[in-house]
Amino acid sequence: MNLLEALGQAIRIPELRRKLLFTLGLLAAFRILAAIAIPGTNAKALAELFSGNTLLGLLNLFSGGGLQRFTLVALGLNPYINATIIMQLMTVVSVRLKELSKEGEIGRKKITRYTRWLTVPLAMLQAFGYLALFEQPVGNAGPIIANPTAATQISIILTLTAGTVIAMWLGELITEYGVGNGVSLIIFVGIIGRLPAAIVGYGGTGGTAHIIQIVIMAIIAVAVTAGVIEVQQAQRKVPVQSAQRVLNVRTGQAAQGRRNFLPLRVNAAGVIPIIFAISIMTFPTIFANLFQSSGGWTQSVAMWITTNWQATGGNIFLNVVYNAIYFLLVMGFTYFYTAIVFDPVDVADNLKKQSTFIPGIRPGRSTAEYLGKVMGRITLAGALFLALITVVLPLLTSILTGVPSTSLYLGGTAILIVVGVALDTMKQIETQLLMRQYKGFIK
Repeated sequence: MNLLEALGQAIRIPELRRKLLFTLGLLAAFRILAAIAIPGTNAKALAELFSGNTLLGLLNLFSGGGLQRFTLVALGLNPYINATIIMQLMTVVSVRLKELSKEGEIGRKKITRYTRWLTVPLAMLQAFGYLALFEQPVGNAGPIIANPTAATQISIILTLTAGTVIAMWLGELITEYGVGNGVSLIIFVGIIGRLPAAIVGYGGTGGTAHIIQIVIMAIIAVAVTAGVIEVQQAQRKVPVQSAQRVLNVRTGQAAQGRRNFLPLRVNAAGVIPIIFAISIMTFPTIFANLFQSSGGWTQSVAMWITTNWQATGGNIFLNVVYNAIYFLLVMGFTYFYTAIVFDPVDVADNLKKQSTFIPGIRPGRSTAEYLGKVMGRITLAGALFLALITVVLPLLTSILTGVPSTSLYLGGTAILIVVGVALDTMKQIETQLLMRQYKGFIK
């Protein structure tokens, strides 16, 4: 069953139809907020700033295009995503949070509450950073926000923070009362909503060859989508067997427990390593933009960083260094975050408590070491895939199509998010349909 078939069947069921309409209504509300720009901004300076910075373009991707237009939800869900990542990392460091994560629904609700609280100061800090960046002159277009008063600065920070809180609230409502993961769907709709304008922009950059350009882009997008689907669904099935013996009611004899398997995903980290890498790679540019009008040697250093710290530019050697660092960061964070979400020791302990073992491997420490080795090998494939579609794919697409890499908003990261959210939503709809079929059979 594909996504369209699942949606068609879901519409015929009144309860699922209400959930779908509720989800679509909240997504439409978010898109309306993403179209309301904050007054007093210099649109020309905004366009010039984002046209020359790939990393800001990726941050704009996660905000659904709101950052480039500096709308009410310009921060998008970035502060909430960062708060979620921080809380996941803290569960490894803090014993209390680790205990909470094992307390089921009650513990999960407490961690979610802490995440909401952490989102607010992170949103205010990020809003202050963008405000400081937008006050600096951008080329010949001048500053994005010219000479704001203290009251204006405070009102902008509070407005952007409120926009993030509203977006977070809408996402949680969709997750609880709608269909799919609300946060992921908001980002998904933001990407899809900008697709028509992106296609028109790509076609316009090719002159008379714009049709060939669009065809090449479509072929690359289809190939990358197929690759993302394969990697997202790829898993290593580790065979496990239960040591408990099952009693056969008919014969009265005990039989060996059934064999099963433990699925280990190739890309267990998702897009989180890309977010980590983007945050680090963006920091020098954002920090340098704060000193472009300082004068003296600090201004010279800031201008040098702004000019050379990018994927493509005049200095080929620095471009290679930049992309190599970006590539290695994505791979390193893939291993790092996979180690956070998959702990071989915990998995081995759980298997031991359930009287389950891997054939040929002793329970306990040997099982943990075996799972760690297997996960390390398959994570290499996932890390290489993420690094290739994040770093290499935009450069390769730019060479083949002639579209500048800074204009490639629909790159591998966007396709990874769109395909991942579509697959996850389809599985949830299929699960809901299956539940209704079983209910109907029981009745």
